[in-house]
Amino acid sequence: MSAARRALWYIESHHAAPIALADVARVVGVSPFHLSRVFQASTGTSLVRYLRGRRLSEAARQLAGGARDILQVALDAGYASHPTFTRAFSEQFGRPPEQVRAQGLDSIALVEAIKLHDDALPCAQPPRIVNADTLLVAGIGARHHGASVAAIPSQWQRLALHCPTAPEVSYGVCCNSDNDGSFDYIAGIGVAGFAALPDGWQTVRIPAHRYVVAWHAGHISAIRSTWYWLLNHYLPASGLSLADAPELERYDARFDAHSGHGGVEIWLPLTDTNPT
Repeated sequence: MSAARRALWYIESHHAAPIALADVARVVGVSPFHLSRVFQASTGTSLVRYLRGRRLSEAARQLAGGARDILQVALDAGYASHPTFTRAFSEQFGRPPEQVRAQGLDSIALVEAIKLHDDALPCAQPPRIVNADTLLVAGIGARHHGASVAAIPSQWQRLALHCPTAPEVSYGVCCNSDNDGSFDYIAGIGVAGFAALPDGWQTVRIPAHRYVVAWHAGHISAIRSTWYWLLNHYLPASGLSLADAPELERYDARFDAHSGHGGVEIWLPLTDTNPT
């Protein structure tokens, strides 16, 4: 059973208890950061956002069913006070608890339990371990969450407008992720320094690190399936753990940006505690 699937089971079995990301990670057997990435890659949402949504959805059902004591519903959902619960509830559903209790669940977008279907695509070539030097990347950056990742290809299109001659190597960098599932993505190129860059370009300095490098041979649109296999299957089976550091997609001359074919390397940073 994959790490994401185990996490989903635990959340569904225990979301009424005061559990947090670290508690779920401990049960699943991976670091909180690793679990965050696995869950996001597997479900399209962050574990923290999903857990919050499931708790509030169950609270909404209780209120619509006629629960009289909103404070007790708040406490059951893991909130210490009525105001804190009301604020979170209103942000989630766009209306306060009292309105849902009075009007029911019409037009309420509840967060239902996710049924995960494994869609793992193993690499045709065995991944390898690489020690890489410091890398400076600059390019078109944007903050993403959930469905906004569909706009990542447009960042590459904008980068191409600034680079009439295709670079030998370009990088997609995922960095600055948070527990709510948001992250920065930079479609960029390696640079010698950050001076004299085009206006609006974002930069990231990636320290020297140890990586597992995997080859995604399929169409670029299917890369999520390779990420899923790496995070949910390959790393745990190999005794490797993901570090809280930038992750890379490395595009070289083999990749055809026009067709999306040719393949791409995925570079995942490893913790220092991994076996050699």
